[in-house]
Amino acid sequence: MQQLQEFLPCQTPQAWLDWALQNQRLMLIDHANCEKKAASNAMTLMYRHVSHTGLLIKMSQLAREELLHFEQVVELMTARGINYERIGASRYAAGLRALMRTDHQGALIDGLLVGAIVEARSCERFACLAPLLDDELGKFYRSLLRSEARHFRDYLELARQLSDEDINARLQVFMAAEREMIQSPDTEFRFHSGVPAQ
Repeated sequence: MQQLQEFLPCQTPQAWLDWALQNQRLMLIDHANCEKKAASNAMTLMYRHVSHTGLLIKMSQLAREELLHFEQVVELMTARGINYERIGASRYAAGLRALMRTDHQGALIDGLLVGAIVEARSCERFACLAPLLDDELGKFYRSLLRSEARHFRDYLELARQLSDEDINARLQVFMAAEREMIQSPDTEFRFHSGVPAQ
């Protein structure tokens, strides 16, 4: 967790944690969505960048793990009488993706950096939430920490390996936007939303 905390530009605000505890049904639905989107993102990277063997293997592994997590969240929801349904996405991932370059190499590196940031924030939020939730859900969130932290490291390492320049300048662009979205008011609760608007 220390590596994650050093990587992220800020901690999850207490106001978001309080909001999450008041919206656990919505939190689980959006969590399932996030796992599904993470698998889809990994598959997209595999389709668009077929010449990087290391990327293909890592993203294949990651996609399988994310789909397993999706299944686990849906099963947990079902046991709690929560139906999986379509809800709108938060501004978070779209806000980060809006900053991505469009050329092939730039899009690859930026996509990997966005993946690292999203996985790091997810992991940090699982860790913050786990002690506050009921035993079953807290145990489940703790069980996700190792794989989510590994996904963050995999994305970041691939970005470093495949970039022909220092990634830190690009990383700081995304981190500034990430901090703003995490700390600023949001009107809808989502797993990656900011703090509740007053």
